Amino acid sequence: MPPSAKSVLQAVASPVGRKVLTGLTGLGLVLFVIVHMLGNLTYLQGEDAYNLYAHKLAGYGVVLYALEVGLAAFFVLHAYIGISIWLRKRRARGGRYAKYRSARAPSRQTFASRTMIVSGLVLLVFLVLHLLHFKFGPGIGEGYVATVDGEQVRDLRRLMTEQFQSPLYAFGYPLVIILMGFHLRHGFWSALQSLSLTSPRLSRVLYPMGAVLGLIVGAGFILVPLWIYFSQFI
Repeated sequence: MPPSAKSVLQAVASPVGRKVLTGLTGLGLVLFVIVHMLGNLTYLQGEDAYNLYAHKLAGYGVVLYALEVGLAAFFVLHAYIGISIWLRKRRARGGRYAKYRSARAPSRQTFASRTMIVSGLVLLVFLVLHLLHFKFGPGIGEGYVATVDGEQVRDLRRLMTEQFQSPLYAFGYPLVIILMGFHLRHGFWSALQSLSLTSPRLSRVLYPMGAVLGLIVGAGFILVPLWIYFSQFI
């Protein structure tokens, strides 16, 4: 017999179920972040490249909306499970430890691992503000219009340029991205562990890959705002 809805929910609510969901949503969000970074880098390819990229995305219509809803569900579920796991651990140990010390394998305890809840909450707040500025910010009705392939589209390139010409955004954004890099550094490894995709031999390769991933993605996101900010003085 197929499992009932109740049994599925019980499995999801179990410690093993939460670990698997954390791993799956974490890897899904890692993939999204990489794709988003590559999309941002199209800004550097010329005047129309970024708006063309955004216009092509919008052209997917219902498919794009479905992906956005799914992505939002991933974010909410990942945040909810992460916070609930942190609260359970905090209650189990009766408060904060007096002092933390870094540890090597197998614990892999680092600054990134100990601050996952902090970096995650900061990223969650940042995501909301980011959406308000770019997803739901000024559009064609407010004069942000560009022509792509003979069609009028929302001028996201102009909006991005204006935002990052401000020192508050140009230097505040990289600070958040650095936190994201730390979050990715441990999150990538933790997701693989949660899905039982690691082994002592693989760990020697996969664990450093988290640091490389965090560094590359962080640098890719930081490049565009700094390029925009300093280009106005050239």
